[in-house]
Amino acid sequence: MIDLEIDFRALTIAARAVADELVCSADCKAGGVGAALVSATGTIYTGLCIDTGSSLGFCAEHAAVADMLKHRETRIAGIVAVTCEGNVLPPCGRCRELIRQVDPANWHTRVLVAENVVVALSELLPYGQPSEPSQLGT
Repeated sequence: MIDLEIDFRALTIAARAVADELVCSADCKAGGVGAALVSATGTIYTGLCIDTGSSLGFCAEHAAVADMLKHRETRIAGIVAVTCEGNVLPPCGRCRELIRQVDPANWHTRVLVAENVVVALSELLPYGQPSEPSQLGT
């Protein structure tokens, strides 16, 4: 577990700063949701969603995780996603699973799921913590 004081107000502000809808084309919009995460080192990473007509887009949490990974970090202390209006959204199942798979220690990631409601990622997944990380390709 990461012993890091998480300022969810600052994370929410960072997520809201990138949540600004952009119509890219008739088939693509971006930025309807923004996400911010704080890594184990205390660095904040952000991302925005991409919504496409063909479902090839991705969630803001995925973009924030990608931003973190390009800096060679994997541990997430806390994460939040917000709409353009500033409403907090809990991560979807796909995002929850990505956070877990990126680093098994992320089982303890603190997630802002509603205004002033923070839970561990483990409380959002349907089964207990795996005893060993899965082996890709097996």
